[in-house]
Amino acid sequence: MKNLIVMNKSSVLVFLLFGLFVLCECEDEDQFLPVSPMVKKEQEALYSAIQGFVGNSWNGSDLYPDPCGWTPIQGVYCDLLDGYWHVTVLNIGLVFDNSLQCSPNAKFTHHLFELIHLRSLSFFHCFSSPRENPIRIPSSNWERLSNSLESLEFRSNGGLIGTIPVSISYLKKLRTLVFLENGLTGDLPIELGNLVNLKQLVLAGNKFTGQIPPSLGGLTELLIMDLSRNNLTGTLMLTFGCNLTSLLKLDLSNNKLEGKIPEGIGRLKNATLLDLSRNKFSGGLIQSFQQLVSLKEMVISNNPLGGDLMGIEWGKLQNLEILDLSNMGLTGLVPESMAGMKKLRYLGLNDNSLTGNLSPKLASLPCLSALYINDNNLTGKLEFAEGFYKKMGRKFRAWNNSNLCYQPEMILSSSSSSHGLNGVKLC
Repeated sequence: MKNLIVMNKSSVLVFLLFGLFVLCECEDEDQFLPVSPMVKKEQEALYSAIQGFVGNSWNGSDLYPDPCGWTPIQGVYCDLLDGYWHVTVLNIGLVFDNSLQCSPNAKFTHHLFELIHLRSLSFFHCFSSPRENPIRIPSSNWERLSNSLESLEFRSNGGLIGTIPVSISYLKKLRTLVFLENGLTGDLPIELGNLVNLKQLVLAGNKFTGQIPPSLGGLTELLIMDLSRNNLTGTLMLTFGCNLTSLLKLDLSNNKLEGKIPEGIGRLKNATLLDLSRNKFSGGLIQSFQQLVSLKEMVISNNPLGGDLMGIEWGKLQNLEILDLSNMGLTGLVPESMAGMKKLRYLGLNDNSLTGNLSPKLASLPCLSALYINDNNLTGKLEFAEGFYKKMGRKFRAWNNSNLCYQPEMILSSSSSSHGLNGVKLC
Protein backbone atom coordinates (compact mmCIF):
# COMPACT_ATOMS: atom_id res chain seq x y z
CA MET A 1 0.00 0.00 0.00
CA LYS A 2 2.88 2.30 0.88
CA ASN A 3 4.56 1.64 -2.49
CA LEU A 4 1.30 2.32 -4.28
CA ILE A 5 1.04 5.68 -2.62
CA VAL A 6 4.59 6.51 -3.68
CA MET A 7 3.80 5.48 -7.24
CA ASN A 8 0.73 7.65 -7.27
CA LYS A 9 2.69 10.67 -6.08
CA SER A 10 5.30 10.13 -8.77
CA SER A 11 2.61 9.76 -11.38
CA VAL A 12 1.01 12.98 -10.26
CA LEU A 13 4.35 14.77 -10.53
CA VAL A 14 4.94 13.43 -14.03
CA PHE A 15 1.42 14.36 -15.02
CA LEU A 16 1.83 17.94 -13.76
CA LEU A 17 5.12 18.38 -15.59
CA PHE A 18 3.63 16.96 -18.78
CA GLY A 19 0.60 19.22 -18.44
CA LEU A 20 2.80 22.26 -17.97
CA PHE A 21 4.75 21.33 -21.09
CA VAL A 22 1.56 20.93 -23.08
CA LEU A 23 0.23 24.21 -21.72
CA CYS A 24 3.37 26.02 -22.81
CA GLU A 25 3.10 24.47 -26.26
CA CYS A 26 -0.51 25.52 -26.59
CA GLU A 27 -0.14 29.10 -25.40
CA ASP A 28 0.16 31.97 -27.87
CA GLU A 29 3.60 31.55 -29.36
CA ASP A 30 4.20 35.34 -29.34
CA GLN A 31 4.63 35.16 -25.57
CA PHE A 32 7.62 32.85 -25.85
CA LEU A 33 9.26 34.13 -29.02
CA PRO A 34 11.27 37.37 -29.41
CA VAL A 35 9.23 40.53 -29.91
CA SER A 36 8.00 41.30 -33.37
CA PRO A 37 10.74 42.60 -35.67
CA MET A 38 11.37 46.13 -36.84
CA VAL A 39 11.62 46.75 -40.56
CA LYS A 40 15.35 46.81 -41.30
CA LYS A 41 15.13 49.88 -43.51
CA GLU A 42 13.38 51.83 -40.79
CA GLN A 43 15.87 50.66 -38.17
CA GLU A 44 18.78 51.79 -40.34
CA ALA A 45 17.07 55.14 -40.94
CA LEU A 46 16.62 55.56 -37.18
CA TYR A 47 20.30 54.89 -36.46
CA SER A 48 21.43 57.22 -39.25
CA ALA A 49 19.08 60.01 -38.17
CA ILE A 50 20.28 59.77 -34.56
CA GLN A 51 23.93 59.72 -35.65
CA GLY A 52 23.33 63.00 -37.47
CA PHE A 53 22.38 64.59 -34.17
CA VAL A 54 24.68 62.88 -31.67
CA GLY A 55 27.72 62.21 -33.86
CA ASN A 56 29.36 59.29 -35.61
CA SER A 57 30.92 57.98 -32.42
CA TRP A 58 27.49 56.65 -31.50
CA ASN A 59 26.92 53.26 -33.12
CA GLY A 60 23.36 52.20 -32.43
CA SER A 61 23.64 48.87 -34.22
CA ASP A 62 26.24 47.76 -31.69
CA LEU A 63 24.86 49.39 -28.55
CA TYR A 64 21.16 48.92 -29.13
CA PRO A 65 20.40 46.03 -31.47
CA ASP A 66 16.73 46.14 -30.44
CA PRO A 67 15.57 49.80 -30.25
CA CYS A 68 11.96 48.86 -29.57
CA GLY A 69 12.46 45.78 -27.41
CA TRP A 70 14.55 44.79 -24.40
CA THR A 71 17.29 47.39 -24.97
CA PRO A 72 15.46 50.54 -26.03
CA ILE A 73 17.15 53.84 -26.83
CA GLN A 74 16.30 56.65 -24.41
CA GLY A 75 13.93 59.04 -26.15
CA VAL A 76 12.80 56.49 -28.74
CA TYR A 77 9.36 54.93 -28.37
CA CYS A 78 7.59 52.48 -30.65
CA ASP A 79 4.16 51.10 -31.39
CA LEU A 80 3.20 47.75 -32.89
CA LEU A 81 1.54 48.26 -36.28
CA ASP A 82 0.74 45.50 -38.77
CA GLY A 83 2.93 43.05 -36.91
CA TYR A 84 6.04 45.27 -36.89
CA TRP A 85 7.51 47.78 -34.47
CA HIS A 86 7.57 51.35 -35.81
CA VAL A 87 9.15 54.43 -34.28
CA THR A 88 6.37 56.80 -33.22
CA VAL A 89 8.19 59.11 -30.76
CA LEU A 90 11.67 60.60 -31.10
CA ASN A 91 13.04 62.99 -28.46
CA ILE A 92 16.52 64.36 -29.11
CA GLY A 93 18.47 66.33 -26.49
CA LEU A 94 19.07 66.45 -22.76
CA VAL A 95 15.58 65.93 -21.42
CA PHE A 96 16.90 63.40 -18.87
CA ASP A 97 20.40 62.55 -17.68
CA ASN A 98 20.58 59.51 -19.93
CA SER A 99 18.96 61.17 -22.95
CA LEU A 100 20.66 61.35 -26.33
CA GLN A 101 23.06 64.29 -26.15
CA CYS A 102 23.62 66.25 -29.34
CA SER A 103 27.14 66.76 -30.62
CA PRO A 104 28.54 70.24 -31.38
CA ASN A 105 28.09 69.39 -35.08
CA ALA A 106 24.52 68.15 -34.83
CA LYS A 107 22.64 68.23 -38.12
CA PHE A 108 19.50 67.03 -39.86
CA THR A 109 19.77 64.21 -42.37
CA HIS A 110 17.20 62.94 -44.84
CA HIS A 111 16.91 59.73 -42.83
CA LEU A 112 14.67 61.51 -40.31
CA PHE A 113 11.90 61.74 -42.90
CA GLU A 114 11.99 58.00 -43.55
CA LEU A 115 10.40 57.46 -40.12
CA ILE A 116 6.96 57.89 -41.62
CA HIS A 117 5.08 56.65 -38.56
CA LEU A 118 6.38 59.40 -36.27
CA ARG A 119 3.66 61.00 -34.16
CA SER A 120 5.89 63.11 -31.93
CA LEU A 121 9.25 64.75 -32.68
CA SER A 122 11.11 67.06 -30.29
CA PHE A 123 14.52 68.69 -29.92
CA PHE A 124 15.66 70.12 -26.58
CA HIS A 125 18.92 72.05 -26.30
CA CYS A 126 20.31 70.21 -29.30
CA PHE A 127 21.50 73.01 -31.61
CA SER A 128 23.24 75.29 -29.14
CA SER A 129 25.82 77.36 -31.04
CA PRO A 130 24.61 80.00 -33.55
CA ARG A 131 28.24 80.89 -34.37
CA GLU A 132 29.99 77.54 -34.59
CA ASN A 133 27.13 75.42 -35.90
CA PRO A 134 24.09 77.42 -37.07
CA ILE A 135 21.33 75.06 -38.18
CA ARG A 136 18.20 75.73 -40.19
CA ILE A 137 15.02 73.69 -40.08
CA PRO A 138 14.82 71.58 -43.25
CA SER A 139 12.70 73.31 -45.87
CA SER A 140 11.50 70.13 -47.57
CA ASN A 141 10.37 66.56 -46.92
CA TRP A 142 7.91 67.49 -44.14
CA GLU A 143 5.09 66.25 -46.38
CA ARG A 144 6.40 62.70 -45.81
CA LEU A 145 5.24 63.00 -42.19
CA SER A 146 1.91 64.63 -43.04
CA ASN A 147 -0.16 61.52 -42.29
CA SER A 148 1.34 60.83 -38.90
CA LEU A 149 3.04 63.74 -37.09
CA GLU A 150 0.89 65.27 -34.34
CA SER A 151 3.51 67.06 -32.24
CA LEU A 152 6.61 69.01 -33.32
CA GLU A 153 8.71 70.83 -30.72
CA PHE A 154 11.99 72.76 -30.75
CA ARG A 155 12.91 74.04 -27.27
CA SER A 156 16.01 75.98 -26.17
CA ASN A 157 18.00 75.63 -29.37
CA GLY A 158 20.01 78.86 -29.60
CA GLY A 159 21.79 77.65 -32.72
CA LEU A 160 18.55 77.04 -34.62
CA ILE A 161 18.34 80.00 -37.01
CA GLY A 162 16.45 81.07 -40.10
CA THR A 163 12.73 81.08 -40.71
CA ILE A 164 9.88 78.66 -40.21
CA PRO A 165 9.64 76.74 -43.49
CA VAL A 166 6.33 77.00 -45.29
CA SER A 167 6.37 73.22 -45.76
CA ILE A 168 5.55 72.82 -42.05
CA SER A 169 2.00 73.63 -43.13
CA TYR A 170 1.81 70.20 -44.82
CA LEU A 171 1.57 68.57 -41.39
CA LYS A 172 -2.21 68.45 -41.48
CA LYS A 173 -2.53 66.27 -38.38
CA LEU A 174 -0.39 68.52 -36.21
CA ARG A 175 -1.93 69.32 -32.83
CA THR A 176 1.12 70.79 -31.08
CA LEU A 177 3.64 73.17 -32.66
CA VAL A 178 6.26 74.58 -30.31
CA PHE A 179 9.23 76.77 -31.28
CA LEU A 180 10.30 77.99 -27.84
CA GLU A 181 13.46 79.98 -27.13
CA ASN A 182 15.38 79.34 -30.31
CA GLY A 183 17.18 81.74 -32.68
CA LEU A 184 14.48 81.79 -35.35
CA THR A 185 13.81 84.98 -37.32
CA GLY A 186 11.65 86.36 -40.11
CA ASP A 187 7.91 86.67 -40.61
CA LEU A 188 5.41 84.08 -39.43
CA PRO A 189 4.16 82.17 -42.51
CA ILE A 190 0.50 82.80 -43.26
CA GLU A 191 0.37 79.09 -44.15
CA LEU A 192 0.40 78.26 -40.43
CA GLY A 193 -3.30 78.99 -40.66
CA ASN A 194 -3.67 75.75 -42.62
CA LEU A 195 -2.89 73.72 -39.49
CA VAL A 196 -6.56 73.59 -38.57
CA ASN A 197 -6.14 70.83 -35.97
CA LEU A 198 -3.66 72.77 -33.86
CA LYS A 199 -4.45 72.95 -30.17
CA GLN A 200 -1.15 74.43 -28.99
CA LEU A 201 0.85 77.08 -30.84
CA VAL A 202 3.91 78.33 -28.95
CA LEU A 203 6.39 80.54 -30.84
CA ALA A 204 7.74 82.44 -27.83
CA GLY A 205 11.29 83.59 -27.18
CA ASN A 206 12.56 83.89 -30.76
CA LYS A 207 13.26 86.87 -33.03
CA PHE A 208 10.21 86.76 -35.27
CA THR A 209 9.26 90.00 -36.98
CA GLY A 210 6.36 91.37 -39.00
CA GLN A 211 2.66 91.15 -38.32
CA ILE A 212 0.68 88.35 -36.75
CA PRO A 213 -0.93 86.67 -39.79
CA PRO A 214 -4.72 87.07 -39.79
CA SER A 215 -4.89 83.38 -40.74
CA LEU A 216 -3.97 82.46 -37.15
CA GLY A 217 -7.31 83.88 -36.08
CA GLY A 218 -8.99 81.01 -37.88
CA LEU A 219 -7.41 78.21 -35.83
CA THR A 220 -10.66 77.40 -34.06
CA GLU A 221 -9.30 74.37 -32.17
CA LEU A 222 -6.54 76.32 -30.41
CA LEU A 223 -6.30 76.08 -26.64
CA ILE A 224 -2.96 77.89 -26.25
CA MET A 225 -1.49 80.69 -28.36
CA ASP A 226 1.82 82.05 -27.08
CA LEU A 227 3.67 84.46 -29.39
CA SER A 228 5.41 86.35 -26.60
CA ARG A 229 9.00 87.63 -26.49
CA ASN A 230 9.53 88.33 -30.16
CA ASN A 231 9.73 91.46 -32.33
CA LEU A 232 6.26 91.25 -33.85
CA THR A 233 4.85 94.56 -35.07
CA GLY A 234 1.74 96.06 -36.60
CA THR A 235 -1.88 95.92 -35.55
CA LEU A 236 -4.25 93.08 -34.83
CA MET A 237 -7.22 92.69 -37.11
CA LEU A 238 -10.43 93.99 -35.54
CA THR A 239 -12.00 90.54 -35.50
CA PHE A 240 -9.01 88.89 -33.82
CA GLY A 241 -10.35 86.53 -31.18
CA CYS A 242 -13.82 86.11 -32.62
CA ASN A 243 -13.15 82.54 -33.79
CA LEU A 244 -10.80 81.55 -30.97
CA THR A 245 -13.59 80.72 -28.57
CA SER A 246 -11.84 77.58 -27.27
CA LEU A 247 -8.69 79.45 -26.32
CA LEU A 248 -7.53 79.06 -22.71
CA LYS A 249 -4.31 81.09 -22.90
CA LEU A 250 -3.39 84.07 -25.09
CA ASP A 251 0.06 85.57 -24.55
CA LEU A 252 1.25 88.30 -26.94
CA SER A 253 3.47 90.05 -24.40
CA ASN A 254 6.91 91.55 -25.04
CA ASN A 255 6.47 92.47 -28.69
CA LYS A 256 5.97 95.75 -30.56
CA LEU A 257 2.29 95.39 -31.41
CA GLU A 258 0.35 98.62 -31.73
CA GLY A 259 -3.07 100.07 -32.40
CA LYS A 260 -6.31 99.43 -30.59
CA ILE A 261 -6.96 96.17 -28.78
CA PRO A 262 -9.61 94.32 -30.86
CA GLU A 263 -13.09 94.01 -29.37
CA GLY A 264 -12.99 90.39 -30.57
CA ILE A 265 -10.78 89.63 -27.58
CA GLY A 266 -13.98 89.67 -25.56
CA ARG A 267 -15.08 86.47 -27.30
CA LEU A 268 -12.43 84.47 -25.42
CA LYS A 269 -14.95 83.42 -22.80
CA ASN A 270 -13.01 80.28 -21.86
CA ALA A 271 -9.66 82.02 -21.50
CA THR A 272 -7.97 81.90 -18.10
CA LEU A 273 -4.91 83.97 -19.06
CA LEU A 274 -4.61 87.12 -21.18
CA ASP A 275 -1.21 88.80 -21.38
CA LEU A 276 -0.78 91.78 -23.71
CA SER A 277 1.89 93.53 -21.65
CA ARG A 278 4.97 95.34 -22.97
CA ASN A 279 3.65 96.32 -26.36
CA LYS A 280 2.53 99.62 -27.91
CA PHE A 281 -1.24 99.21 -27.75
CA SER A 282 -3.26 102.42 -27.52
CA GLY A 283 -6.87 103.54 -27.63
CA GLY A 284 -7.92 102.65 -24.08
CA LEU A 285 -9.35 99.56 -22.44
CA ILE A 286 -12.08 97.82 -24.43
CA GLN A 287 -15.48 97.26 -22.87
CA SER A 288 -15.59 93.65 -24.01
CA PHE A 289 -12.96 92.82 -21.38
CA GLN A 290 -15.85 92.46 -18.94
CA GLN A 291 -17.07 89.44 -20.94
CA LEU A 292 -13.97 87.41 -20.04
CA VAL A 293 -15.77 85.71 -17.20
CA SER A 294 -13.36 82.73 -16.95
CA LEU A 295 -10.27 84.89 -16.78
CA LYS A 296 -7.91 84.34 -13.84
CA GLU A 297 -5.03 86.52 -14.95
CA MET A 298 -5.11 89.74 -17.00
CA VAL A 299 -1.84 91.56 -17.62
CA ILE A 300 -1.90 94.63 -19.89
CA SER A 301 0.84 96.63 -18.19
CA ASN A 302 3.50 98.72 -19.96
CA ASN A 303 1.41 99.85 -22.91
CA PRO A 304 0.67 103.51 -23.79
CA LEU A 305 -3.02 102.62 -23.70
CA GLY A 306 -4.46 105.74 -22.05
CA GLY A 307 -8.12 106.18 -21.18
CA ASP A 308 -9.76 105.36 -17.86
CA LEU A 309 -11.13 102.47 -15.82
CA MET A 310 -14.77 103.51 -15.70
CA GLY A 311 -16.06 101.86 -18.89
CA ILE A 312 -15.79 98.30 -17.56
CA GLU A 313 -18.04 96.55 -15.03
CA TRP A 314 -15.17 94.98 -13.10
CA GLY A 315 -17.48 93.06 -10.80
CA LYS A 316 -18.33 90.70 -13.66
CA LEU A 317 -14.82 89.27 -13.57
CA GLN A 318 -15.57 87.01 -10.63
CA ASN A 319 -12.71 84.58 -11.33
CA LEU A 320 -9.99 87.16 -11.77
CA GLU A 321 -7.02 86.65 -9.43
CA ILE A 322 -4.31 88.82 -10.99
CA LEU A 323 -4.94 92.22 -12.61
CA ASP A 324 -1.93 94.26 -13.70
CA LEU A 325 -2.74 97.60 -15.31
CA SER A 326 0.45 99.41 -14.34
CA ASN A 327 2.28 101.97 -16.50
CA MET A 328 -0.50 102.43 -19.05
CA GLY A 329 -1.17 106.17 -18.91
CA LEU A 330 -4.54 105.62 -17.22
CA THR A 331 -6.42 108.66 -15.93
CA GLY A 332 -9.54 109.30 -13.85
CA LEU A 333 -10.87 107.51 -10.79
CA VAL A 334 -10.35 104.03 -9.45
CA PRO A 335 -13.87 102.56 -9.71
CA GLU A 336 -15.49 101.11 -6.62
CA SER A 337 -16.69 98.20 -8.76
CA MET A 338 -13.17 96.78 -8.57
CA ALA A 339 -14.07 95.68 -5.05
CA GLY A 340 -16.49 93.21 -6.65
CA MET A 341 -13.68 90.95 -7.88
CA LYS A 342 -13.82 88.70 -4.83
CA LYS A 343 -11.01 86.34 -5.87
CA LEU A 344 -8.52 89.09 -6.67
CA ARG A 345 -5.08 88.47 -5.12
CA TYR A 346 -2.97 91.04 -6.98
CA LEU A 347 -3.99 94.50 -8.18
CA GLY A 348 -1.38 96.66 -9.90
CA LEU A 349 -2.45 100.21 -10.74
CA ASN A 350 0.92 101.88 -10.20
CA ASP A 351 2.73 104.27 -12.54
CA ASN A 352 -0.37 105.84 -14.05
CA SER A 353 -2.12 109.21 -13.69
CA LEU A 354 -5.11 108.08 -11.63
CA THR A 355 -6.84 110.68 -9.50
CA GLY A 356 -9.44 110.98 -6.73
CA ASN A 357 -10.00 109.05 -3.53
CA LEU A 358 -9.45 105.33 -3.11
CA SER A 359 -12.52 103.39 -1.97
CA PRO A 360 -11.98 101.66 1.41
CA LYS A 361 -13.93 98.70 -0.02
CA LEU A 362 -10.81 97.62 -1.87
CA ALA A 363 -9.28 96.70 1.46
CA SER A 364 -12.17 94.32 2.13
CA LEU A 365 -11.29 92.00 -0.76
CA PRO A 366 -10.88 88.64 1.04
CA CYS A 367 -8.01 87.27 -1.06
CA LEU A 368 -6.09 90.48 -1.78
CA SER A 369 -2.40 90.12 -0.87
CA ALA A 370 -0.78 92.80 -3.05
CA LEU A 371 -2.04 96.30 -3.88
CA TYR A 372 0.18 98.73 -5.78
CA ILE A 373 -1.17 102.27 -6.26
CA ASN A 374 2.12 104.15 -6.09
CA ASP A 375 3.18 106.82 -8.61
CA ASN A 376 -0.25 108.24 -9.39
CA ASN A 377 -2.13 111.45 -8.58
CA LEU A 378 -4.47 110.00 -5.95
CA THR A 379 -5.85 112.36 -3.32
CA GLY A 380 -7.65 112.28 -0.02
CA LYS A 381 -7.29 110.09 3.03
CA LEU A 382 -6.51 106.41 3.09
CA GLU A 383 -9.28 104.87 5.14
CA PHE A 384 -8.03 101.33 5.37
CA ALA A 385 -8.10 99.61 8.75
CA GLU A 386 -4.92 98.90 10.67
CA GLY A 387 -5.39 95.16 10.06
CA PHE A 388 -5.14 95.76 6.31
CA TYR A 389 -1.65 97.21 6.60
CA LYS A 390 -0.54 94.37 8.84
CA LYS A 391 -1.88 91.84 6.36
CA MET A 392 -0.31 93.49 3.30
CA GLY A 393 3.02 94.54 4.74
CA ARG A 394 5.47 95.39 1.97
CA LYS A 395 2.98 94.40 -0.71
CA PHE A 396 1.04 97.62 -0.23
CA ARG A 397 2.65 100.56 -2.00
CA ALA A 398 1.18 104.04 -2.08
CA TRP A 399 4.14 106.41 -2.31
CA ASN A 400 4.46 109.23 -4.87
CA ASN A 401 0.84 110.37 -4.60
CA SER A 402 1.45 113.95 -3.53
CA ASN A 403 -2.07 114.64 -2.22
CA LEU A 404 -2.66 111.29 -0.55
CA CYS A 405 -2.43 111.00 3.24
CA TYR A 406 -3.12 108.58 6.07
CA GLN A 407 -4.51 108.99 9.56
CA PRO A 408 -2.03 109.41 12.45
CA GLU A 409 -3.60 106.51 14.34
CA MET A 410 -2.48 104.23 11.51
CA ILE A 411 1.17 104.65 12.46
CA LEU A 412 2.30 101.13 13.24
CA SER A 413 5.11 99.89 15.41
CA SER A 414 6.07 97.22 12.90
CA SER A 415 8.31 98.70 10.19
CA SER A 416 7.44 95.88 7.79
CA SER A 417 3.74 96.52 8.24
CA SER A 418 4.05 100.26 7.68
CA HIS A 419 6.44 99.94 4.74
CA GLY A 420 3.69 100.68 2.25
CA LEU A 421 3.01 104.01 3.97
CA ASN A 422 6.52 105.21 3.31
CA GLY A 423 6.27 108.31 1.16
CA VAL A 424 2.65 108.97 2.19
CA LYS A 425 2.17 112.04 4.36
CA LEU A 426 0.08 112.33 7.51
CA CYS A 427 -3.33 113.92 7.14
